[in-house]
Amino acid sequence: MITSLPASRYVIVLLFGIITASFSTNTFAQYDPVQPYKGKTGRNLVETQQWWPDKKKAPEGAPNVVWILLDDVGFGAVSTFGGLIRTPNLDSLANNGLRYTNFHTTAICSPTRAALLTGRNSHSVHMGLFPNTAIGTPGYDGYMPFEKATIAEILRENGYNTYAVGKWHLTPISDATVAGPFNRWPTGRGFDHYYGFLGGSTDQWHPVLWEDTRKVEPETDGKHFTTRIADKAIQYIAEQKSVEADKPFFLYFAPGAGHAPHHVAKEWRDQYKGKFDQGWDKYREEVLARQIKLGVVPKGTQLPPRNASIKDWNALSADEKKLYARFMEVYAGFLSHTDYEIGRVVQYLKEIGQLDNTLVIVSIGDNGASKEGTFVGVVNTNDPSQTEEQRLQDNIKNIDLIGTEASRPNYPLGWAQATNTPFKHWKQDANSEGGTRNPLIVFYPKGIKEKGGFRDQYTHLIDILPTTIELTGTQIPTIINGYRQEPIEGTSLAYSINNVQAPSRHLVQHYEIMGSRAIYRDGWKAGTLHKKGEDFANDKWELYHISEDYNELNNLAEKNPEKLKELQDLFDSEAAKYNIYPLKDGTEKQLDYSALYVGNGASKVIYYPEASQLFGVTSPIAPNKSYSITADAEISKNTQGVLFALGGRFGGVSLFVKQGKVQVANNTGTQLTHLVSSKPLPTGKVTLKYVLIYKEAKDPNDPAGTQQLYINDVKVAESPIAKAQAGIRNYDEINVGKDLITPVSNQYTVPYAFTGKLTKVIVESGITTAASLGNK
Repeated sequence: MITSLPASRYVIVLLFGIITASFSTNTFAQYDPVQPYKGKTGRNLVETQQWWPDKKKAPEGAPNVVWILLDDVGFGAVSTFGGLIRTPNLDSLANNGLRYTNFHTTAICSPTRAALLTGRNSHSVHMGLFPNTAIGTPGYDGYMPFEKATIAEILRENGYNTYAVGKWHLTPISDATVAGPFNRWPTGRGFDHYYGFLGGSTDQWHPVLWEDTRKVEPETDGKHFTTRIADKAIQYIAEQKSVEADKPFFLYFAPGAGHAPHHVAKEWRDQYKGKFDQGWDKYREEVLARQIKLGVVPKGTQLPPRNASIKDWNALSADEKKLYARFMEVYAGFLSHTDYEIGRVVQYLKEIGQLDNTLVIVSIGDNGASKEGTFVGVVNTNDPSQTEEQRLQDNIKNIDLIGTEASRPNYPLGWAQATNTPFKHWKQDANSEGGTRNPLIVFYPKGIKEKGGFRDQYTHLIDILPTTIELTGTQIPTIINGYRQEPIEGTSLAYSINNVQAPSRHLVQHYEIMGSRAIYRDGWKAGTLHKKGEDFANDKWELYHISEDYNELNNLAEKNPEKLKELQDLFDSEAAKYNIYPLKDGTEKQLDYSALYVGNGASKVIYYPEASQLFGVTSPIAPNKSYSITADAEISKNTQGVLFALGGRFGGVSLFVKQGKVQVANNTGTQLTHLVSSKPLPTGKVTLKYVLIYKEAKDPNDPAGTQQLYINDVKVAESPIAKAQAGIRNYDEINVGKDLITPVSNQYTVPYAFTGKLTKVIVESGITTAASLGNK
């Protein structure tokens, strides 16, 4: 909206509006947001006729909108769709709204979020996978085009306030720093305020948080992340309704649950003690019976066999059963706690008289249940050097840590299939209903006549945006922020809200994640589960008549090759249209993700203590590369504290001073080592340096490198190091002059701020000899 352009420029704006006015976005009503000046300017105010452009205003009576997107929750997890995890608040929304039982996501998080927020297919908006796995092609570069606006950008142009809390995972890695650019952060894509984390996951007890575009100083109140975002959502709503009570808002509520790490307080995880002792096989049987009784799945639905390599529960040892049951107890508590916090937000809307005029849409999961937990689960870290048996024994030993701040748990794959009942496979498997089918709730008291109804029309998450536009009576501008808008690709579900018999209107939908791919058309589906590292041309396709074979038990590829070929050809057509090619599975030698990071190729970065919190993506420290950390400081007699820290309790490196000596903690996630200077620190100005010379280890038991400490270029410590840090060049924190969130070392507690004077810290990387790196 133009409010202060000189009169001479209004003509230009008007002409541009005329040129673009004929552009059509899907079938929705559009409007040109640019208003030409309608007043008259004179040489003074007496001769001037003042005019003000109309303020953006939502349609009369337009509802508030709340979108809720859970993470890594399978179809058969929560009680709302027949699962054994209690979710009374979701139950209430569904019982007073509608359950959509044929709703689909993309099979993994970032593509789902991009498609949901834009109403376009994920590859179409350049998010075929993650921002941190981007490649230089339109389907995968991670730069969501501004010509394909988000729901927040659209609704803000229609007079809404817009808020987002929780997980984002859509900002390109190179932009995810305190220096921006910020136009692909939540506040750059239409949200007035944002509070949450930018990455794919975060520690629920010690989250890495941002508000708008500023890093949030870690709080020490012990509050769970989901509680924090519920508090913040209520705060945003309260502030808005206190200023403009009649103005509607849009809230995007995206908790980390149930993505790993599965963290929740003891009172929540202990609610389920003994509830899953019967194991995952009995769980599947009981949940299927509940789903049939509830009407979530058709009568006569049968369970598929267990996925490959999942063991019969009765064949497990007593220790395994106890461990695996505890994993599920914690996960269940995590989801029940999330439901409670969702209930707090819903209850607040009711208390302030807003709930009856609020459209709530809940996607229970952004993909199928998680497959990342391995067959034995993860308590702390999934170290690739460990065998499954070694990890199992570690898990048994650490069973009491599951769900606490000393853990990063994810349940074993047996529970992933169980919570995906009645489907095969799981998250990432884009060929399977188990990877892509999730529960959907639509709650809208003012617009839904049948309370507690079921809808089985084929739907996809790109349908949610056009549904919201139609139900709110809003319009899609032809131009948003100067960008002419391209068509919405989803289909509004409004036709089905009050017509249970209405035939599906979403007739064609493609899927692709890391080479696994599928195509749906009008009740038929063809797909292939790609095996990493193998030639895509050799992938074996399957064919299912989904409208008659609900959970893909009868492969018809050999019986009906003509239909299979028809659908394969359709997939090729869709792939060309929506940027799906080139296929990739992450094993290609041509992939080089280092180009995504800030300062790629730079051998030296200087950090200053005045900027004490930075994202780890700015670090030049990378796997398999030698590096040094050099601190220029001034030391007094009792000086102590952290000079530089990257990462935290589950992996990182920290250079610090304690008891008059300089030390380095090197944390691989499974092993913590310390290198301590042999000499005490002198007082006054000093240069302290840590050097790691890396060499690739052929055997995990062999030293992977040499680490050294220097005081004023004099070596004061040296030792071999078995392994360099794991996974620290990502969304972890860089702290200068302190260590925030969680400590890299057990030798101090956070923040352990440096009490001397710190001038700067220099991090150098990529030099391969001690002489060149350590004495430069």
